[in-house]
Formats: sequence, structure tokens, C-alpha cells
Amino acid sequence: MKNGPIILAIFGICAFSTFAQQAHFTVSTKPVVAVGETFALTYTLDAQGVNFREPRITGFEVLSGPNTSTSSSIRSINGRTSISITYTYTYLLQALKEGSFEITPASVVVDGKSYQSDPALIKVVAGAGTTSQPQGRPGQQGQQVPEEGRSGGDDVFLKAFASDDNPFQGEGITVTYKIFTKVRLGNLSISKNPSFQGFWSQNLLKEGDQGAQYNQTINGEAYTVAELRKMVLYPLKSGKLTINPMEMECIAQVKRQSRPGTGDPFFDDFFNNSFFSQSYATVEKTLKSNPLSIDVKPLPLEGRPADFSGSVGSFTFRSELDKTTVKANEPVTLKFIVAGTGNIQLIDRLDVSFPPDFETYDPKVVSDFNTTTSGISGMQSFEYLIIPRKPGKFSIKPVPFTYFDLGRKTYITLLSPEYTLNVEKGTGATTGMTYSGVGKEEIQYIGSDIRHIETRPFLLYRGSMWFLGTVSYFLWMGVPLVLFFIVAILFKKQAARRRDTLLMKNRRATRVARKRLRKAEHFLKQGDKDPFYEEISQALWGYMGDKFGISNAELSLDSVREALQEKNLDTGITGSFIAALQETEFTRFAPGDKILRMEEVYTNAMELIAKTERSLK
Repeated sequence: MKNGPIILAIFGICAFSTFAQQAHFTVSTKPVVAVGETFALTYTLDAQGVNFREPRITGFEVLSGPNTSTSSSIRSINGRTSISITYTYTYLLQALKEGSFEITPASVVVDGKSYQSDPALIKVVAGAGTTSQPQGRPGQQGQQVPEEGRSGGDDVFLKAFASDDNPFQGEGITVTYKIFTKVRLGNLSISKNPSFQGFWSQNLLKEGDQGAQYNQTINGEAYTVAELRKMVLYPLKSGKLTINPMEMECIAQVKRQSRPGTGDPFFDDFFNNSFFSQSYATVEKTLKSNPLSIDVKPLPLEGRPADFSGSVGSFTFRSELDKTTVKANEPVTLKFIVAGTGNIQLIDRLDVSFPPDFETYDPKVVSDFNTTTSGISGMQSFEYLIIPRKPGKFSIKPVPFTYFDLGRKTYITLLSPEYTLNVEKGTGATTGMTYSGVGKEEIQYIGSDIRHIETRPFLLYRGSMWFLGTVSYFLWMGVPLVLFFIVAILFKKQAARRRDTLLMKNRRATRVARKRLRKAEHFLKQGDKDPFYEEISQALWGYMGDKFGISNAELSLDSVREALQEKNLDTGITGSFIAALQETEFTRFAPGDKILRMEEVYTNAMELIAKTERSLK
């Protein structure tokens, strides 16, 4: 408490000197890097700033950043102590392709004044880049070169654990991959998955699920532990099996080395805390787990039944027959259900024997598994569809299911009961019957797969006389030839008609004009004047060109007047048509309000085309 005023005075003097001096904002990076190389781009500010504006980075992949960190230094000379705090903004970049690239300047605001760094020029080469320390551009003053962070081998590591390294063949074990860290991590990604050769594997963590996280103390050091992957493995063979390591890439934020002391015990004790003595840097790390060696014991040969198929665990076995009395050709369903914990998913068949007079099909297998940390449990059912074809009394022998019990370390055989099926004589109504239901999709028509020989008498009829060579035969032979000549004549006339371009244009002149007038009517209703007058003009000029065979190059008021006069039309129609063409063109291009006369122009154009068409007939 006695030193409180002195400490406050020191902070005041340091703060005043810090703000009074000119701030420096610099950039540093490697001038030459190789394709694929990861390197740091660092912006250093020797004052407290706000509103950091990022540079535009092109030609590189930004792996992380900007990562902000602070560092402090205390300097004592002749009894005078000065404190400086440096802020750094670090990007972790990866070079993508060869060439020279310029990273635009970044900017930051200090005490209301904006400071801008220099641009950074980086050359990317094909070979290995230079190993020189990061340096800025020449001419920069007060440049701070950041120290590279160093992470010890025990700061962050990856480790694999097996619940049992000496299981029986077919016995499930749990393998967990955990990451231990004392530093902050980011951008975790698996670069190489472990291989489980010789095992059947099942992931215990569903996609998107996060494994358990907790704190653990190891050799007096506190670690944060996270489960990254958890698998249940079932060895498929005995002997020594190796699980290869898993590899990961991550970005770690590690501490830099502490700044040297001032030589003054008072200041060293006071400022020896995390704010003044530590700073952080981001480094890229590759983590690799330990390999696992699993010594799988073979299952004992003593007491192994002949029907043992490799099931290991603890199971129950039961069966169901839906009916014991049926008629011939009627389907029957027999179901076997295996339930319990172990390698139940590897059970793919049962040794079932049916009487030879039964028609059978492959079983329908239904699985319902639950994956937990203790292993895989659930049930698996085998549903058989059987069809007795003959009447009688038939016996279905018991079906065995054998497994190796891990708790008792012995083989256990479970038997289904023996079933007796009474098959009665079927009726004719069953033939062709369609069955549906579970497991009967493949049977559509029972009893129709084999047709019996028909024994009843047949009625035979005398056939008619030969058709070949008769009059009707020759008449029918001539019909295709007549049709061919008719089609050829029609096609020839149609082709000649199409060749007469003037005739075709004449015939479609009215139709084309009316089509354009319909478009003009649409623009009239919308009040869209320019497209309206364009369609009216095209309708009138196009009608005259198509009707009288006038080409577009020769189409004019004089050629239209001559064409109308040659047809000896009424002079009133000729004059009205010429006037309509002139008025349309004038209204179309003249200034002024064109909307008022749109209705009148449209009605006049329709009447003129109609009058001209009637006069030409």
C-alpha cells in the first residue's frame, strides 16, 4: 500500500510518454517462399490501436488470422525505467502457385489518427524457399521482428488407447483417440486416418457428435483432454494385429520466451506476470498418435461344436411359426431371432433344414443394433417364407445356434423347438391366389408356375380356303401402290406451291398483318406508345409488300401507289392507304403526345386492311 502512489506515478509517466511519441505500424514476412510452404505475415504496432483494417491477400491461402497477440518489455537504464507494449496481428499463409504477389497495406487507428503499413512483396518459387528470418521492406523505422513461438513436445500431443490389448478373436474392444493440450488450438483436421486391418470396425461417435472433454493433470501439468474418435473393433483373426497411427494438423497458440529482467528486484517482481512477461505466437503443428499392438487370442478348440460360425458374446435365441395347419400351396412364415451383446452384426446365416416337399426362399434379414461404449447390442431376425406343395404331416427339425460366451469362457448351443406342420389338401380356389405381407413380395401367383396337361376334350373347326391367289388378295396388294401415287402427287403440288414465293406471301399477307395488329392492340391497352406505332407501321407496310410482291428495297409510297392503281382499286382506298402510311410514320417519329391518337390510328389501320382485302376479291 505504501508503494501505491509510486506505482501510479510510474504508470502515468509511461502512459504519457507512450502517447506522446509517434506510433509505428510495420509489416514483416518472408520475401521468398516455396509453393506449398506455410509462413507468417505479421503486422506490428507499438501503441494501442483500434479498427484494424485487413489487407487484401491474393495468391495465398489464409490458414488462420488475423491472430492478435501482445508483448511487453521493461527497460531500466541509469535508474530510469521504461515500459513498451507491442501489438501484433499475425496471419498464417500458404503459398499456392509460383509468381510475385503484392499484399496491400493494412491500416489501424491510434488516438484518432490512421496509420498504414507498407505493402508486402512476396515471391513464390518452385523449390524450397529461403530460410532467412522474416524481414520487412527497407526504409522502415522502428520495425519489430517477432520471435518464432516454440512449442515443447509435451504442450500438445495425440494418444491412442485400447480398452484391451489381449482380446479373444471376435471379442469387441474400444479404441479411443485423445488429444492433450496445454495451449489453445485451432483448425484441427485429420490428415491420415488410422487403418484397422484385420478388424471389423464401428464408429461410436456419430457424425457431428463431440466426444467427452475434461481436465487431467499429468506429471503436475494441467491438460485439457478431448476425445476425437472412438471406435469399437472386433478382431476377425487371431495373432498380433497392428493399428497404424492417426495423424492430425492443427494451429497452436504457444508462449514466446519471457522478456529479460530489468535488474531491479522491485520492478521484476511487480511486472513478472502474464500481462508483462508473456506473449503468444501461432505455429502449425503435426500430431501423430502412437501405434497400437493388439495380441488376439484364438478361440479354444476344446469343446468347439461343428456348427460354430464365429459368434462371440452373450446371446438369446428364439423362433416363431405363424401357423401349424395350412393347406397346400399356402405360405407359412418361420422366424428366428438372435438378440444380445457381441459381434451380432457378423451373424449372417443359420443352419436351417426344410423338408424336400417345401418350396423355400432366401430369408429376409432385419437388423436393429445399438452402438454404445460397452459394445454393440441389439437383435437380428431371419424370416423364412416356406410353401408346402403337397398335403401331409411334416416336421421342421430344431435349428442350432452356437456362440462363445465371454463370461463363461465356453461354447453354448441354443436350440429352437421342433415344429410339426399339418398340410391339408388344397382347393382349386388357391391356384392363382395373390399373397402379400412380410417376406412374400417375391410370391405373386402361387400354383401358376407349372401348368398341368389339359385332359378334357377339345372342339376342332375346319379352316377356310387359301387366301393367296384370290381376287381379294390382288386387290389388297394394289391398295399400297395407289396410296403411294396419291401421296406423291400431293407432295409434288405442295412443293410447287411452296416454290411460288409471291403466291405464298400473298396468301399470308392478311394473316401476318392481323397478327401484328393483335400485338399493337396489346401495346394499346398498356399505353406503350413506341412499340404500338412500330407494330402499326410494320402491319401496313408488310401487308402491302406481301400482297403485291414488293421487295423491302423497293417498298415506298410511290411503289405502293402504283401497285394499288394497277389493281384498279377505288381512288378513295388508295388515297386513304397512302395517307395512313404517311400519318403513321409522322406520328411515330414526331415529337408530342402520341397516346391521344393511338385508338384512332389502330381503328383506321384495321379498316383500311379490311377494305383493301374486300376490293381485291
